[in-house]
Amino acid sequence: MTEPGNVPLHTHDQDDRQLAPQYPLRGVRRFRIEGAGKEHMEVARNRTIVAVLLFVCCTFALGIRLIDLGLVERVAETASRGDRRGAVLAARADIVDRNGVVLATNLTTASLYADPKRVLDPEEAADRLLLALPSLNRADLLNKLRADNRFVWIKRNLTPEEQYRVNSLGIPGLGFENEDRRVYPHGRLAAHVLGFVDIDGQGLAGIERFYNSRLANPGDVHEPLKLALDLRVQHVLHEELSHAVETFSAIGGAGIVLDVNNGEVLGLVSLPDFDPNEPGSANTETLFNRVVQGVYELGSGMKVLTVAMALDSGAATVTSSYDATQPLRVARFTINDYHPEKRWLSLPEVFMVSSNIGTARMAIDIGTETQRRYLADFGLLEKPRIELREAASPLVPNPWREINTMTIGFGHGIAVTPLQLVTSIAAVANGGRLIPATLVKDDDAARIAAAKQVISPKTSDIMRKLLRITVISGTGGKADVPGYEVGGKTGSAEKASAGGYRRKALLSSFIAVFPSDAPRYAVFIIVDEPKGTRETYGFATGGWTAAPTAGAVIRRIGPMLGVAPRPADEDQKARLRHALLLPVSE
Repeated sequence: MTEPGNVPLHTHDQDDRQLAPQYPLRGVRRFRIEGAGKEHMEVARNRTIVAVLLFVCCTFALGIRLIDLGLVERVAETASRGDRRGAVLAARADIVDRNGVVLATNLTTASLYADPKRVLDPEEAADRLLLALPSLNRADLLNKLRADNRFVWIKRNLTPEEQYRVNSLGIPGLGFENEDRRVYPHGRLAAHVLGFVDIDGQGLAGIERFYNSRLANPGDVHEPLKLALDLRVQHVLHEELSHAVETFSAIGGAGIVLDVNNGEVLGLVSLPDFDPNEPGSANTETLFNRVVQGVYELGSGMKVLTVAMALDSGAATVTSSYDATQPLRVARFTINDYHPEKRWLSLPEVFMVSSNIGTARMAIDIGTETQRRYLADFGLLEKPRIELREAASPLVPNPWREINTMTIGFGHGIAVTPLQLVTSIAAVANGGRLIPATLVKDDDAARIAAAKQVISPKTSDIMRKLLRITVISGTGGKADVPGYEVGGKTGSAEKASAGGYRRKALLSSFIAVFPSDAPRYAVFIIVDEPKGTRETYGFATGGWTAAPTAGAVIRRIGPMLGVAPRPADEDQKARLRHALLLPVSE
């Protein structure tokens, strides 16, 4: 027998687990707690379980909140910001002049936004923000800070100083977003050419608008858009035109410098102008581009085209003469000369003294249909082709009667843009080829090859002589620059108004080409409503206002453009007068 309390190592078919309940292992003592001790242990165990469960729940809740703050709210904020911002100004290609000088570029700036749901006290925040950014409107600012959005713009494109002041406030719910801002380093110098962009970087005017897709194309942003503009020429043109507007107390002015052989615009100025860096401060008057938006009756500048079409069509020769002994009366209209010669005038004399009577008679000989055909060939009956969407269409008579033919001959009755007139007169001077003007520097071979022959080279040669003799002996004397062989024509047109013309409101102009025997450049100056001065003896016509301005421009830009001045030619005047069958001595 086995002694009670002793368990064998093995008992046939039963294992230890079967025997354990009946036979405790030797040396192991089991205790059972009864009474109050047992209750204390149960309470402690339950409290521990509850504490662990509470800890797990709190940890889980905190995790969910962190996810909400770090992800869900961020997604909501980003989505709301995207809705509010629209397209933030992305990369945009630079614009440079023909020599690579930067005219428009992007700079990174900070823009201030707010998350209204995180702004604790909108009124206090608004008051403090106004101290840092006094240009803000308080009512508008409060509305933004109280908005039911997660993102509102407060102010875009802050200066570094403004950003520092706002950041120093430490207002919860405010933040900064880096954006690219379009800047124009030369300010208003080329404002009407470049135009400007809106707050989101979309072109609204000028080159910025015309080439908006190209400038904003991600594939092209690293390739600058090169213009034909020469900033040096632009500066001279702007300075001299500004001086003329100030000197003659004019309401504005316009100027163009054009390469007559390829149509490139080297300078284009319209005054008054604006700063494209601050387009919001501009108004309708300063935004108006007189060169391409203004349509004007340009007066005697049109006589260049009338004489050219008369010679080219065979309606006249240099030996033709016209009766200018007295005013020309047609129905209820009377055509007068500004300085009447009261005699018969040869064709060159009609041009030199700028006779309205003689030119009107010349237009009659040309005929309405021929006149209209030539004007269409010169591009004056349709909107000018230029990289500016602001360009305006001309105003032409309808119906086109004989009286219209006569008045159009000397520059009244048809209104065109200054760009159109200078482009057409460039064609008269360059051998008869009409080349559309362009503001962009590109391969001009195709454009030149497509040029339209509008008058013959022979006619062009005669016209160059007439333009030069008009400066030497006619109304354009104040545009002459020694050594540069300037040829040109004055223009003085009374501005139209309801029921007629305003006699004291002149549009005074001068079109110049140089050198006249082999022209390279045309310069066109317009002074809008100039007032005579003591130096001009009270006169405000083109010969006294626009002609000297054109001469000043040519004197300064000639050397820049590589046009070498020539030695004085004492015999030139006599040769020209002889070629044009004019008396050699005046």
